[in-house]
Amino acid sequence: MTRYPLFGLLTAILGALILSPDTLLMRWAEMDGFQMLAWRGLLAGSIFITLWFITRRGWRAEDIANLKRPFGLGLITCQFFNATLFSLGVSIAPVALVLLGVATVPIFAAFFAFTILREPTETKTWIAIGSVLCGLSVAVFTPENGHVQINIWSLLGALAGLGVAISLSMSFVLIRHQKTAPFLLAIGIGGLLSGLFGLLMTGLGNMANGNIGYIIFTGIVILPTSFFLLSFAARYTHASNVSLALLLETVLGPLWVWMGTPERPTPMMLFGGSIVILSLITYLILMRRQK
Repeated sequence: MTRYPLFGLLTAILGALILSPDTLLMRWAEMDGFQMLAWRGLLAGSIFITLWFITRRGWRAEDIANLKRPFGLGLITCQFFNATLFSLGVSIAPVALVLLGVATVPIFAAFFAFTILREPTETKTWIAIGSVLCGLSVAVFTPENGHVQINIWSLLGALAGLGVAISLSMSFVLIRHQKTAPFLLAIGIGGLLSGLFGLLMTGLGNMANGNIGYIIFTGIVILPTSFFLLSFAARYTHASNVSLALLLETVLGPLWVWMGTPERPTPMMLFGGSIVILSLITYLILMRRQK
């Protein structure tokens, strides 16, 4: 799995670059969270399952059998919560805060490697966790009338981003350490389930509201392409390298939104975000030097 680490890293970078305008298109769609979830989940899930059906001819029975094992069910669950929390988080909070939460993937990956795979977790990981949580805590506060107050929607968005990070990191750990994991099939089923949940919550009659062209493009092109590349990269390079590539979305995603919409970050978001980014970069550099 580590014979071609540069190939894996470049694949992850390409996936992150393709993913970076995703949140801008979600803003342009002008939909609520459950409506976006329904479109994105159903479309992306269908694409993943179609790709699995085409590319896994001869191994379908084995993949279905592996899907019933704990790591297969775990991948489905992770994708369901990943898709659900991201759409809902972006719909209620500033994009930058949600993406800052998502950027904590490498820390949670190390945590799950420790708790699930019994791999040692060093002191620097726990320090990074504390620093990142500190930065996110600062970012959710909003200056108002000369006072600094917590913004409940920003807090919920940051928590949604953390939930996405937990789901993604668990997926990467499972894919990395289970070569037989049917990730295309599992991600497809998880996406479809999240889409059905979104459809149930929003109602069929409301699905045509907003600018559906943008959200269809994210569901058919951006999500399947980027997540396939990121998941594929996890088989060829360390999870920390995939996480490092994902930081590109944390930086580029808000830039796309700020250029394409009136949404702007508060000073507290910029300050807290800088703490998060610097903590993650330092942590990833230390991890790469160690390896």
